[in-house]
Amino acid sequence: MNWKINQINKVNVKNPILIEGLPGIGNVGKIAVDFIIDSLKAKKVFEITSYNFPHCVFVNEDNLVELPTIEIFHKKVGGKDFLFLAGDIQPLDERSCYEFCDNILDLFEQVKGKEIITLGGVALDRIPKQARVYCTGTNPKIIKRYQTNVVNNIYGVIGPIIGVSGLLTGLAKRRNLDAVTILAETFGHPTYLGVKSAKEILKVLNNKLGLHLNIELLDKEVSEIEKEIAEKTNKISKITKTKRDVSYIG
Repeated sequence: MNWKINQINKVNVKNPILIEGLPGIGNVGKIAVDFIIDSLKAKKVFEITSYNFPHCVFVNEDNLVELPTIEIFHKKVGGKDFLFLAGDIQPLDERSCYEFCDNILDLFEQVKGKEIITLGGVALDRIPKQARVYCTGTNPKIIKRYQTNVVNNIYGVIGPIIGVSGLLTGLAKRRNLDAVTILAETFGHPTYLGVKSAKEILKVLNNKLGLHLNIELLDKEVSEIEKEIAEKTNKISKITKTKRDVSYIG
């Protein structure tokens, strides 16, 4: 079986909003979602494993090996249910990415999900002084919902949105689901971490979703985040030997 979704904890959700943040340009989406999960003390409800993930293991704080996994967490905030899709890796190739996203959308429809939000970075050839945030989605209505302080006229401005952050939204449109992709500018160097860019996305989510996050705490966690992500990113990049052009998004 290519994909195995294990339910870790039982959860009852009503019209949940799914927010995705996996590794990508500047790890912007990953940093943002990991911070939300930690801040809200979200509970892990699903664990996804696959032979289509990178062929490696990570060594955890207990000096034990862990296979690459992607996880889904749950938290109720202000009476609304949220699911957070997080992990240290993405599927290895194009077909695997399509299959993974279809599996996530199957699960999303099973729990009668309301809305999908994917996060990522827009690679620049320099470190932005003030990262601009961009927005696209499956329909004008959902784009309008997130357009405050966000650039939504992005046709011809950014290139293709690579990986789960793009495909999840694209395949959601095929199923007539509401989905939006929020991207922040960041430096396109493979070792650069877009923490400031992640903060700009978090401001948008805080404002639109009422998550009540203390975003300034992210600065205090920067060194720990940098160490953890850099170690895992370096290992994955050696295995996959992936090369990204600065025009790529995700």
